[in-house]
Amino acid sequence: MNVDDKIDVLSDVLSAIRLTGAVFYDVSARAPWVAEAPPTERFGSLVMPGAQHTIEYHVVTRGSCWISIVDRGAFEPVELREGDIAVMPQGDPHALSSRPGMRAEPEWSLHRRPPDESMLPFVLKAGSDGPVETHIVCGFFSCDARPFNPLLAALPRFMRLGRSAGTPESRLDQFIRLATSEAENRRPGSQSILNKLSELMFLEVVRQHMDELGTERTGWLAGLRDPLVGRALALLHGEPARAWTLEDLASAAGASRSALAERFTQLVGCPPIQYLTQWRMQIAARRLAEGGVKVAAVAQEIGYDSEAAFSRAFKKYVGQSPSDWRAAAG
Repeated sequence: MNVDDKIDVLSDVLSAIRLTGAVFYDVSARAPWVAEAPPTERFGSLVMPGAQHTIEYHVVTRGSCWISIVDRGAFEPVELREGDIAVMPQGDPHALSSRPGMRAEPEWSLHRRPPDESMLPFVLKAGSDGPVETHIVCGFFSCDARPFNPLLAALPRFMRLGRSAGTPESRLDQFIRLATSEAENRRPGSQSILNKLSELMFLEVVRQHMDELGTERTGWLAGLRDPLVGRALALLHGEPARAWTLEDLASAAGASRSALAERFTQLVGCPPIQYLTQWRMQIAARRLAEGGVKVAAVAQEIGYDSEAAFSRAFKKYVGQSPSDWRAAAG
């Protein structure tokens, strides 16, 4: 594969982990106010049925507020200003409030997807009867966490992005403007538009986060940005069924075996061929969950010569046989 025509690795992963977005809340708040969200592992299946993992996000479209993780002391309260986007990739419990340090009991009744999508987003009002000070659009992303999600493992517990004063309008600003318009007007099809906008927003948040990583950082995103490791990842994702050896991969990436193995392991956290095995299992898991495809066909798609060899590898890595995984996913 020509490196100049390499596969978009980030898009490939987002497709394989089945990222789906949804806007749930259109919040108008008047100080003093506070809203607390429990860990998404406790209610994620209610808002995004069938999801393995749920990520919550908040977009401040007017005014300002404070956000803090409410357990394990991850960070001091952070102020969110108009135009800021906050994302909780690992599903941590957190509080939004008009001033730092406020707490409240989570409202569990709100964390359930309605049978009729036209009921979304929920319009919520919080706080006193004074003038509206803060407006927030909130929602969720769902994705597969198993058997292998390199992106999720590379994201921090908390991400905050916003536009610096005096800078041109960014894609995030465009998302906020469009999301505000759709949430306020509630025209036919608004919920579908909001859901797709949120997915685009997440991609832009990840890209900005990757761009801002320091040179000393490690992890899958750091590897994706690294010239050598990025080429190797593109080659593996471009031809996952190929019988890659470290020597073949290093030659195609333009490096020695030792240089590639050391750099790849340092940044990504595992050797290249081990990464390939993990990625093959994710592809297989997605295909099995889709149904209607034979295990032998899946094995062939990801480079296994026999169904038996693939089944052994899948069960060793995933902990379930391919047929059991497919039954559970259905």
